[in-house]
Amino acid sequence: MKWSQTFIPTLKETPSDAEVESHKLMIRSGMIRKLSAGIYSYLPIGTKILNKVTTIIREEMDRSGAIELSLPALQPLTLLELSGRIDAFGDDLLSMKDRHKRDIALSPTHEEVITDLVKYEVSSYKQLPLILYQIQTKFRDEARPRFGVLRSKEFLMKDAYSFDTDDESLNKSYQKMYDTYCRIFERCKLDFLAVEADTGAMGGDVSHEFMVPNENGEDVIAKCSSCDYRANREKAEPSPIESDDDAAPGELKDVSTPNMTTIKEVSDFLGIEPDTMVKTLIYTYDNKHVAVLVRGDHDVNEAKLSKVLSGGEIALANEDTVVELTNAPVGFAGPIGLKTQIIADQAVTVMKNCVVGGNKADTHIMNVNPDRDFKIDRSADLRFITENDRCPKCKSEIDVSNGIELGHVFKLGTRYSDSLGAKFLDKNGKERSIIMGSYGIGVNRILAATIEKSHDSNGIIWPLPLAPYEVLVVPINIKDETIMGTATKVYNELCDAGIDTLIDDRDQRPGFKFKDADLIGIPIRITVGKSFKESGELEIKLRSKDEVYSAKPENILTVIKEHMDSLS
Repeated sequence: MKWSQTFIPTLKETPSDAEVESHKLMIRSGMIRKLSAGIYSYLPIGTKILNKVTTIIREEMDRSGAIELSLPALQPLTLLELSGRIDAFGDDLLSMKDRHKRDIALSPTHEEVITDLVKYEVSSYKQLPLILYQIQTKFRDEARPRFGVLRSKEFLMKDAYSFDTDDESLNKSYQKMYDTYCRIFERCKLDFLAVEADTGAMGGDVSHEFMVPNENGEDVIAKCSSCDYRANREKAEPSPIESDDDAAPGELKDVSTPNMTTIKEVSDFLGIEPDTMVKTLIYTYDNKHVAVLVRGDHDVNEAKLSKVLSGGEIALANEDTVVELTNAPVGFAGPIGLKTQIIADQAVTVMKNCVVGGNKADTHIMNVNPDRDFKIDRSADLRFITENDRCPKCKSEIDVSNGIELGHVFKLGTRYSDSLGAKFLDKNGKERSIIMGSYGIGVNRILAATIEKSHDSNGIIWPLPLAPYEVLVVPINIKDETIMGTATKVYNELCDAGIDTLIDDRDQRPGFKFKDADLIGIPIRITVGKSFKESGELEIKLRSKDEVYSAKPENILTVIKEHMDSLS
């Protein structure tokens, strides 16, 4: 492709609303343009890279035995009502009425649609197992779209669904997709981690996320420093804390804490550490109330709390409810004398002589001890893991860091087949629910995660498999017949050999061309310029290295293939 005949509108300046490097560089390199908040157009090189990613995904999915289809972007809301997921998606669901006043939605995902399809087409165990997949646009009305394509309202996803007769067959399908995902991300040259994950709104009881560690990621990874334990923040289970305080229980003491409603304010005022305090939070669920206790330096993990409360929808109680239950303003709730169910995180159960809210304004109570001073109705792991915790498997140190989620695999069980009526007849002629799995990859996120990992101050450094072009030929002076003639000959030879090549035939200064070359990040650059005129050799620069190589024009194909092999 000739640069003059394609469309690569690069920018010198960084857009003011771009926060992370991938967002900045995708816009500056001419990959994307913003239409409105969370909605982007993909320009030619952005589209080329998307196509390269989808080709890798399609090849590996086909290799696994999965079968591609295409499902509609629109779906009737009745399907989401049957599965009970309308509330789970909430305001993220983009819904509307068609001309016949029927409620429809732009699909945020396709579990219900694929289940509805399969229930009419699969009736016997002889038709199973089955794995179907698609590469399709999804829609979610993000309240705060940010970080470019990392959190957008419209995104491209590869989603697959497995259909099995029993748990043993599901385990095989799940492992098949897990292994396929590993191959996909390896081919994309991504340093990824597979971590245990919470199933969330998808349902089911087992899931893993595929994450790329990155400081700009919105997900959090807990990783053991010694063993293979890895989990996302919602799922990670800290090792139980043991009591190491042999101090005798102290005498209860009310202390005045005027207008101090936060852990930091109270701990600073009393000269104590936050981990000697207890937070008391009032939640509502199923028209009931519960007091949730966590240590002052910990935070409630609402995903875990919801499971403890039988998976119901939970929410922090409003101010009126808190005042009614505690007889105190928000910020002074405590467990002593509280007339509601009390659930405590495990770390609270081993605390001694702690500080709690006094259930009256401007008051906290010191030297509080569980069992002696208040009753815990139930204890469980209710909190997020921290770097101060230990691994639940081997008790080693835990590293907590950010990551970008690229893919997620779920064992769904019969949640969707039960609710939508997808049944099959087993070998004995007995009707049973199909057992399902769900497997998603955020295609756009692969582009952003690659850039976050691989860039420098000059621009993107694409790995060879994803690069918009594999080789860039740069003639320094297109008006010089010798330079331009050689550049064109090299370009044609590479193209004829099946190497995806771009030639910069623009009438621009060398510095301008080199800056654009570094910005868009093509892995191999061949410069036909001054050194060629002097020595008859072409200059070869790899985007990922500082070294400059040289080759005679007659050897260029062999040399370029050797460099491509080193980058593969």
